[in-house]
Amino acid sequence: MAQAVIDSLPEEFREPLRQVVVRIEEFATREQLDSVDIRSKWNLTGLYEGRPLGEQSSWDSGELPPVISLFRRPLVREWRETGVDFGDLVRHVVVHEAGHHFGFSDEEMHWLEDSVDDELAP
Repeated sequence: MAQAVIDSLPEEFREPLRQVVVRIEEFATREQLDSVDIRSKWNLTGLYEGRPLGEQSSWDSGELPPVISLFRRPLVREWRETGVDFGDLVRHVVVHEAGHHFGFSDEEMHWLEDSVDDELAP
């Protein structure tokens, strides 16, 4: 599902995201939770770890690739509690985390998510 979301993005976003590893984990680690000041493992559905594109340099070397992690059990819990479509929830989280890769503001992330909605419309 996460890859389908990335594949549905406009090309100018798809290509740079080919460098980003997408991982699915049951829960965030304590270190991941601490990095965003979240205490409960149930409260984090996704996380971007890496340097945003605008901060990357050709002089950087030896760094691991950026990673978007989706946390399956918190996602399933949110889906059950809210009743939103699970695909919509995954799309929202993937687009939000991908937005961090581009250094987007929340407003720009909403625009990107809307562009995915437009691409998926019949």
